[in-house]
Amino acid sequence: MSKFMYHYTECGLRNIYLKNGYYLRKTPYGETVSIENMEDLHGAIACDLIYHKPKLTGAEFRFLRNELLMSQKRLAELLSTSEQTLSLWERKGRVPMWADRMIRLVYLDYSNKSPAIVNLVDQLNHLDRNEYQKARTFSDTESGWKPDLAA
Repeated sequence: MSKFMYHYTECGLRNIYLKNGYYLRKTPYGETVSIENMEDLHGAIACDLIYHKPKLTGAEFRFLRNELLMSQKRLAELLSTSEQTLSLWERKGRVPMWADRMIRLVYLDYSNKSPAIVNLVDQLNHLDRNEYQKARTFSDTESGWKPDLAA
């Protein structure tokens, strides 16, 4: 364990420092950092932003979007804005208050595993991964016709 804090900029935020939970390792290619339990760390950062930050910066907005695994295009669709506008918010840091509040709510519901929002976000992310086939197949089931989602 290092005696010094690690400036964790890899998450895209400039003000995150780790007191512990990381190890510095020397490799033949230079020094590298190994961080323990990255998922929990990112969850803690996201909750800190949501509960303690009065107004999100563009980088913080992008961090939450990335934690939702959403592209700019899909989040823009969800927020009924353009991908270009959302990109501008993230780059210039001027996130409208309504979008700030919406991403907080979406992230909270998603992290709390609210079925409706998890389903919505997963469906939007599914579209981005191009997992839907061009030719779609359907099956007649006991509860009616359903799309075949398996590849």
